[in-house]
Amino acid sequence: MLQPQKGICAEPSLHALYLLLNVNDDDDCLMRIKIAQIIDLFAHYDEEHYEAMVSGVVAIGSSYWHEVYPGLIPVELAPFPDMHYDDRSAPVSPCDLFIQVRADRADICHGLAMEIMRILGSHVDLMEDIRGFRYLDGRDLTGFVYGADNPKGMQKLDTALVGELDPDFAGGSYIHVQRYRHNIVKWEQLSTSQQEYIMGRKKSDNSQLNDALKSPRSHFDCAKIVDNQGKAMGILRQSMPYGDMHVQGLFFVSCAKSPKPFEYMLRNMIINDENGEYDRLLDYTSAETGAAFFAPSLTFIKQRAN
Repeated sequence: MLQPQKGICAEPSLHALYLLLNVNDDDDCLMRIKIAQIIDLFAHYDEEHYEAMVSGVVAIGSSYWHEVYPGLIPVELAPFPDMHYDDRSAPVSPCDLFIQVRADRADICHGLAMEIMRILGSHVDLMEDIRGFRYLDGRDLTGFVYGADNPKGMQKLDTALVGELDPDFAGGSYIHVQRYRHNIVKWEQLSTSQQEYIMGRKKSDNSQLNDALKSPRSHFDCAKIVDNQGKAMGILRQSMPYGDMHVQGLFFVSCAKSPKPFEYMLRNMIINDENGEYDRLLDYTSAETGAAFFAPSLTFIKQRAN
């Protein structure tokens, strides 16, 4: 397998900084060089500040890929699955580049992001700059443990990275991002048992509830991704809470060897089943952005920069 970007399967960190950018320069060769420079910058910071567990990802937007890397295309590269049903939606926010910076030090994230922006300079427009943080023992701001079902160890690689079925892009990953905004005031008006009914887990220890105590379409059940034949499909979540005293939410990031698991999960959450059920967590949070990317291997990036 070609060498993947370290940040795709990195262990959870204390801090993150997510940059979403649009390219305003048609010099594609220059952008390929700059992307490779950012990859080298990640490696430099990782070496210089090894105690901070620095990692990063550079991912290319599904619509921009054809411009910056013409010719070879990841087999399953596809636009973000724009979905709307009743008052629930997964809106699309087209974006050319997604850069994820993570570390156990907020100052390192900030400094690294500033250097990235200096490299990109006036060639890009910064659309969003979201700072994520670890909340308590790895919880979302709803108070529930987040990402506990993520694959572990070597299973991460099998879940998140493209394999030999697409050899030119082995070691790459399909990435989807969404910025969810929580209605915390409305959520906190619910009792703990009502919240647990919606989530399908105990708030205290994240243990599963029996069917009689949870919604037929609980959030955690919707997040268990299976295809039409009942076969399990996995994603690796790299999401983190974000917010201030005015706005709180979750910056959702998923990495997978195929875009299909994310699309199945989104459909499970948004679309009513035959009994009119959907993920009731969406009554208390809503996606405000959505974009699809591909993060190629380090090998691919460096070869195409020459």
